Formats: sequence, structure tokens, C-alpha cells
Amino acid sequence: MIELGIGMFGDVQVDSATGKIQPAAERMQQIIEEIKLMDQVGLDFFGMGEHHRADYAVSSPEIILAAAATVTKNIKLGSAVSVLSSADPVKLFQDFASVDIISNGRAEIMAGRGSFIESFPLFGYDLKDYSELFDEKLELLLRLNKQDTITWSGKFRKPLINQEIFPRPVNNSLPIWVAVGGTTSSVIRAGRLGLPVMFAIIGGAPENFKPLFEVYQQAWVDNGHDLKNLQVGVHMHSFFGDDSKAIADKYYPIYAGQMNRIGASRGWPPYQRSQYDFGRSIHGHLLVGDVNESVEKILHTIEMFGLTRFSAHMDVGSPDHKDMMRSIELFGSEIAPKVKAALKKAE
Repeated sequence: MIELGIGMFGDVQVDSATGKIQPAAERMQQIIEEIKLMDQVGLDFFGMGEHHRADYAVSSPEIILAAAATVTKNIKLGSAVSVLSSADPVKLFQDFASVDIISNGRAEIMAGRGSFIESFPLFGYDLKDYSELFDEKLELLLRLNKQDTITWSGKFRKPLINQEIFPRPVNNSLPIWVAVGGTTSSVIRAGRLGLPVMFAIIGGAPENFKPLFEVYQQAWVDNGHDLKNLQVGVHMHSFFGDDSKAIADKYYPIYAGQMNRIGASRGWPPYQRSQYDFGRSIHGHLLVGDVNESVEKILHTIEMFGLTRFSAHMDVGSPDHKDMMRSIELFGSEIAPKVKAALKKAE
């Protein structure tokens, strides 16, 4: 059965007129309230991103997840993503094992290379090693997840010699996902290793990603993994409201503002309403609207890719906390049940 949940990056509100940035302390408290509501309305998972910029509140997903573990009962708690290339895999594993223990077995790691580069100079890594860092650290993380005692050596870290790793997770290992963008080599690596994949579809037409899904599935099969164990998800920018036009109009300046802030450092042209409106169509990457059209688009996306997980990335630009709470409530109480009922009926 499909898993439906929410991902966040911890965006803070930025006043468009003054440039004043919402205090991280205020946003973090709101995030904990929002995760608590996700659990109450029955969503399956939550993912927290890692960033090291003024416009994001969360630099350590595991800290937020540990706090959320104390106010939730059922929801899975993971990163979205942990920037593995600039992290110490041993410390990352220990931190998430601790979250797993606090949450009674609900922790996950989603490893990625990250879409921002601030963590590399911050933690003393060279961007020229971007790909090699991820490959080596992923290999170590997977070894840590399988072995209580490890002997290992690599290029970027001191060797481990008969080193015991504590604490261990509740079931002795953690679910580890890999987040990918549009890089074929990343998709093939995940399929070869038999790892679940989360595709970030945050622009253009989702159907353009179909060849990558096919490559992933082929790599999975070619490396001897059973298709019945395949887990694959997508992450799409989302926001829900009671009235489609009203929520679209209200959210547009918030979303466009964040796209322009990010785009200013990447050479993007100013974000246009026409892009937003296409993104909201059945052919686009945005899921912004009322319950019925959101159900239709989620079902369309699940069918297109054969998904086992759908992640609504819900805090782009940091909408008002009350609007976030309403969006979460609609997703968990109305949208998710309708999606699952439609899928069950179609079986």
C-alpha cells in the first residue's frame, strides 16, 4: 500500500519588503507542532531537510526528529535529506540510531548529495571531490547498518579497525533511502545497491522522469533484487486549501519569492505566474489546490511511476503557520484517505 507523507526543508519566512528573517527558534517550534498534527491525522512519514543557510531553520534534521519523536506515536521520522557527502557516516548512523530508540523504531535515513553546497566549506570538504565523497560515505554507511563491529578504510576518513558502533537501532538496522535528482548514474547506483529511491520532481513535467524510473528498475533487476521489494517515491512541491483558486492565489507570491531568492544565486530568470499555472496542471510538478484535484493528481502520479511512497514538500517559502496546519489537516484527514481508498478499490 502507498505511503503518504510530508517533507520539509525548514524554510523561514522572509519579509519581502524589509528582508527581515523569521527567527529560527520560532520556526522550529512551529515545525514540531506541525509534525505532531501529521501524526494525529494519520500520515505515514515525515522527512526533514538539512541546510546551512539563513533562509532555512534546520541544520541538523536528527535534532528536530528526536524532538518530534517525543510528541508522536506512529509516524515514521526521517531526513529529507541528510547531506551525506559532508557528514561523518559514523556520527550520522549513531544519531539516527538514537532517534530510532527514542521513537521506538520509527527512524529512517534519506541520504543525498544535497542541492546546496554550503556544507562543503563549512565542514572542510572540497567540491572537486563531490561524487567520490558520496560514493565512499554511502558505502561506509551501509556497512555500519549491517555490522555491529567494523573494519574499514577509505580515502576521506581515518580507518576503522574492529570498531564497535553504539547505540544500535531497535531492529539493529535502519531503513536507508537515497534521494536523487536527474542524474542517471545516481539512479543506477541505487538500483545496484538495492536501495529505495526518492525522486525529487521539483520542476518541469513529471513524465520526463519516466526513463529514470525505468533505468532504476532495470538496474534493480540486473543486480538480482526481487521486484516485490522495490520501493520508490517522489517528492513534489505541494500545498492544500479548501478552495483551489484561493489557495493558489495566496500561495503564489510565497512560492515565487522563494524561487527568486534561490534563483538569484543560480542565475535563474524571475519566476513567472505562467510557470506556476503550468506546474499546477495535471502535466506539471506542483500540487497546489483543493482536496479533489489533489487526490486526482496524486493518483495520476502514483499510476505513472508505480510509486510506493508520495512525499508532499509543503513548506517552500514558509507559508503562514495556520495555513500550514490547515494544509496538513486536509492532506491527512481527507486527501490521503481518498487516495488510499481509490487504490484499494482498483486492486
